[in-house]
Amino acid sequence: MSAELFDNRSCFLGEGPLWHPDLETLFWFDIINKKLLSRGPDGAGEWSFDECHSAAGIVDAQTLLIASETGLWRFDIGSGTRELIVSLEADRPETRSNDGRTDPFGGFWVGTMGKSAEAGLGSIYRYFKGELRQLHSGLTIPNAICFSPDGRYAYFACTDAQKINRQPLDRDGWPAGPAETFIDLSKHDLNPDGAIVDAEGGIWNAQWGAGRVARYLPDGTFDRAIAFPADHCSCPAFGGSDMKTLFVTSAREGLTNPKLAQGCVYSVIVDVRGGDSVRVKL
Repeated sequence: MSAELFDNRSCFLGEGPLWHPDLETLFWFDIINKKLLSRGPDGAGEWSFDECHSAAGIVDAQTLLIASETGLWRFDIGSGTRELIVSLEADRPETRSNDGRTDPFGGFWVGTMGKSAEAGLGSIYRYFKGELRQLHSGLTIPNAICFSPDGRYAYFACTDAQKINRQPLDRDGWPAGPAETFIDLSKHDLNPDGAIVDAEGGIWNAQWGAGRVARYLPDGTFDRAIAFPADHCSCPAFGGSDMKTLFVTSAREGLTNPKLAQGCVYSVIVDVRGGDSVRVKL
């Protein structure tokens, strides 16, 4: 499996890739440069904001839910306008949103963190049917938010702790018990960033600083790793007509002399398909 360049617009902090099957388009963010980018059949798109945005979910064919440092927004793809759904730490200028993803029930999970990655400022929230609830606090860099295909578990990480956690969910997708360490990457000095689960329950985790995305089986054992030209792989997403294309964002952040390969979006064809896209239930 060999990674190919998908989009050469280099992001300072590329994050939050999302495949929109209705539009056959990939969306992603450059968090620090306050941009949403896309590439699809009609070419490249780009939108600029006045604050950091980091993650998105699909509402319908022309609408995304996007997370920013102050709220969750309804974003109209055609007009480029946004409408506030609910505030998110709007009274905390020291934080911003980070990793996020829609769960199998239509709930949208999103992490927040200190703008300078200050210890303990991070939290994870879930928005579902009009309710925003804080699920975890005291984190530093919340990441790797993803879900088992059957909706029984949520996964998330605090990157600086180097562990991916697993949490049981109830029939509505809310936590049904404590989160426990599921994959301990500290033994290999690996830093878990964004992650996604495939249709077989395998967890694909981008590992910051390692230039790779690793797959772990549903029982947490290591399966394989795919190398990418970018040192700081940040988040994967499945897409393409058969959902077997793995897209990966990357970043230039933290690199003294970043090369052109850093910060671009890459793709690779894999032998397992991603899960079906789920719409956010507002």
